[in-house]
Amino acid sequence: MYNSSTTYPGFSIAPLDTGLQQRIYGLSYHDNPYISYQDLRYLQILYCDFHGNTADGELICNRIIASTLIEIFYSLYNADYPIEKMHLIDDYQADDDLSCLDNNSSCFNYRTIDQTDRLSMHAYGLAIDINPFYNPYVTFVDQKEHVSLPGAEYYADRSKPLPYQINHQDLCYQLFTSHQFQWGGDWTHCKDYHHFEFHP
Repeated sequence: MYNSSTTYPGFSIAPLDTGLQQRIYGLSYHDNPYISYQDLRYLQILYCDFHGNTADGELICNRIIASTLIEIFYSLYNADYPIEKMHLIDDYQADDDLSCLDNNSSCFNYRTIDQTDRLSMHAYGLAIDINPFYNPYVTFVDQKEHVSLPGAEYYADRSKPLPYQINHQDLCYQLFTSHQFQWGGDWTHCKDYHHFEFHP
C-alpha cells in the first residue's frame, strides 16, 4: 500500500476499519453488488482553509485513486489552495445538497445521479467535489438556466471574476485533469463546476 505518512506528513491512506464501516453504513454506504468496503480507502489530508490556516480533512475514495488524490491534495496544500471544508458526507447524513450548501468538499457517496436511476461516479468513489457552493451545478431546461443550490446563483455566471472559481486556469483543474480526471465544467449538457471524475 502507498506509504504516504513517510513521504507526506499529515497525509495518509488506510483501509476502512470497523469503526469507519459502522460510521458510514446506512448513510454514504449501503449494501450493494458493485462496491465493497474493501474497494474503498480512508484518506487523511491537510488543506489550507479560507482563513489561510492548515486544517485536517478526511475523504473516502476508491482504492484505485487513493494515492493519486494524495498527490493532488499535497500539491494543492503546498500551493495554499483554499478549500473551505473537507468532511465525510456522512456528517451531513449523506445528503449531497446539505453538504454542497455548506461548501463541503467530499468524494464517496453511494447514490444515484439527481433525478435519474443511474449510479453517480460518487457511488464508486471515483468522483470528487471541490468548493461546491462557489462552483455550482447548473442545468438547462427549455433554454433556462437552473442552479441547483439556492443562494449560489451569483456564482453560476462564469464570465465575471468570482472567488474560489474553478476554471481552466485554476490549479485544481490543472492537477485533476493531468491525472485522468474529467471536469464537469467542460460538459455540454450541463455544467458541474465543482465535480471531477476519474476515467482511466
